[in-house]
Amino acid sequence: MSGLHKTVGDLAIFGGKPAFAEALHVGRPNLGNRQRLLERINDILDSRWLTNHGRYVAEFERRVAEVTGVAHCVAICNGTVALEIAIRALNLRGEVIVPAFTFIATAHALQWQGIQPVFCDIDLLTHNLDPAQVERLITPRTTGIIGVHVWGRSCEVERLEDLARRHHLGLLFDAAHAFACSHHGRMMGSFGDAEVFSFHATKFANTFEGGAIVTNNSELAARIRLMKNFGFAGKDHVVCLGTNGKMSEVSAAMGLTALESLEEIIAVNRRNYELYRAGLAELPGIRLVAYDPAQKNNYQYIVLVVDSAEVGISRDDLVRILHAENVIARRYFYPGCHRMEPYRSCCPQDGASLARTDLLSQSVISLPTGTAVAPETVQAICGIVRLVVAHRREVQRRLEPRSSEGATAA
Repeated sequence: MSGLHKTVGDLAIFGGKPAFAEALHVGRPNLGNRQRLLERINDILDSRWLTNHGRYVAEFERRVAEVTGVAHCVAICNGTVALEIAIRALNLRGEVIVPAFTFIATAHALQWQGIQPVFCDIDLLTHNLDPAQVERLITPRTTGIIGVHVWGRSCEVERLEDLARRHHLGLLFDAAHAFACSHHGRMMGSFGDAEVFSFHATKFANTFEGGAIVTNNSELAARIRLMKNFGFAGKDHVVCLGTNGKMSEVSAAMGLTALESLEEIIAVNRRNYELYRAGLAELPGIRLVAYDPAQKNNYQYIVLVVDSAEVGISRDDLVRILHAENVIARRYFYPGCHRMEPYRSCCPQDGASLARTDLLSQSVISLPTGTAVAPETVQAICGIVRLVVAHRREVQRRLEPRSSEGATAA
């Protein structure tokens, strides 16, 4: 890390030296105890049992079920396939209501199987599905609702469960952000018909690539287990349509190693969150998304909501400034699923009812955190943001010629 910037002229976008010599990415993997991981991998290699539900996968499933307080966990090769299998196991078809403010996999998992995602607007306070909007979108073709616990903060699960019950709909939660988080004292994973976790490398607890479906429904869990293994109910005995959704033993070994370091990783995430909160306090037009201290949180995401009019700098210009400093901030979830293909072409009318989604997707920045991010790094990032906001008029004046040049070149 270079010295702290003192003036606008020190900013890298204006010719200064970047604050960081190496790129700081959002979601850089947490590794846990490397020695313990290598011991497990060596054991797997010695046993020559690399996949097909070996003992490490079985142990990983047990541990995830314990953390989430559910009866059943089925480990899957990745979160997207987990969504696809859960959707099929719930026999969803026709139309399913989902937020457009989510990672594109949530919508693709439906469209891939010939199910129409019906995009619903969000609540600007929670960033999650607005249940009132969900109810307006229910039609005779609707078979389910998929809620997304964005940033690990829970959907209004009780209202969504009530809607699903009254309208006889399947209810699935994409809990990719929400592992080890709680809602009203109850761990995420036990709501709706089932919930899906992601253990991708960018998640705070990872299995390299991986996911899991958790549920308290024994019949549903049995169906999911069949589907993730081609429909086999025994040797040479296929009883239903299935696919290859199995998690490998090496992935499960990484997952178990992550679970052993779970509290340590969360503590680091929380430390960074508190440092960002202090370092960005009282900045006009910059709001850090807060976590409820009464609930369990993984503090996996550091999210800023930028009011460009109040700040005097656009969200995208702030991202450009940070990128020049080697802080690879992310625009989540920009531009919204409804503005990506194939949905932009097949359902262009959806944008008219998603004004809050559009507003939020144009306002959000996610910043680096995790065990690879030291306290002094957080303080330096906060210093860059504070410098930009404090001198926003000068920054904007210097940026304008660059914006004009870019527009001319385009």
